[in-house]
Order: sequence, then structure tokens, then C-alpha cells
Amino acid sequence: MIDETRYPIGQFEPTPIFFEEDRIKLINQILLIVPRLRALIVRLTPEQLQTPYRDGGWSIQQIIHHMADNDMNAYLRFKRALTEIEPMASSYREDLWGELHDYVETDIETSLILLESLHKRFYILLYKLDSHHFSRTLRTQALGIINLDAALQRFIWHNHHHKSQIESLIVRRAW
Repeated sequence: MIDETRYPIGQFEPTPIFFEEDRIKLINQILLIVPRLRALIVRLTPEQLQTPYRDGGWSIQQIIHHMADNDMNAYLRFKRALTEIEPMASSYREDLWGELHDYVETDIETSLILLESLHKRFYILLYKLDSHHFSRTLRTQALGIINLDAALQRFIWHNHHHKSQIESLIVRRAW
């Protein structure tokens, strides 16, 4: 049984059949991530930003900083997959990164600006790639060998996943 608080949109499952129109829709979503996130959190107080989305989970602030860290890593994985033969995607201890002092001491605006800039670069990178580029692969510890179509789907899913965690907390608390 899936924990709906932890996975409000379900766990990631790549689409087995992928069409060009689907890829374009995903790429176009990249530039919408931060504006939608900003709209969601604009009225939250500093205390609310420190509230964990679930018992034992990260605070909203930690989630936002994690999103920036994750997207930086994803961007670099894409670039490596485009320039190397099936590179091993580096993993990181996101649970321990979330405990570092920058997740507490850094204002979320810093990570939101980072995400905006990074997403512009990522969008520009992806938008002009040909279909054959998306068949390039990388190795991951979590998913094994995946192509860039699946990695793109995972990137979008990951951002929606964390936005949905924040959104579900806001709804549950009636903020």
C-alpha cells in the first residue's frame, strides 16, 4: 500500500511508449515549475515554511532546497548522458543533504532563483535536441539503465511530486 501523504501523485512510472508530442509537453512544463511553486507558497509564513509535510518528513523549506539540489544533479546527468557513453549517474545522500545547515539558514528565495535559472538553461538544452538524443542512456542506482526520455519524465514527476507534498499540507492545514 502506497503512503498517499508521502506520494500524493503516486510513485514514478515511466511511459513505455513515448511520442514526440509528449516530449514537447514535458519540456514545456519545465518553465512552469517555479511560477507554480511560487504561487503555491506565496502566502506562507516563515513558521509554515518550517512545517514538515508529514510526520518525520521534510519541512516545506527543506523540500524547496532539495528540489534545487535535485534539479542541479539532474541537469548534470543529462549533460553527461549527451556527451558520454552510458555514464553512471552519481547519487547523493539527499536525506543527509537535507540535514545540512544551508537547508535551514538559506532563504527559499535563493533556491527559487537557482531553480528559475537552471530551468531556463535546461529548457534551452532540451528544446533543440533531436529525438535520437533522447534515446541516449545513463545508469542509475535507483532505476538501472534509463534513456533520456525516461529521465525527462522522472525530472517532471519529481517536481510535481514535491509540489504535491506541499500542496497537500496546505490543504490539510487549511492555510
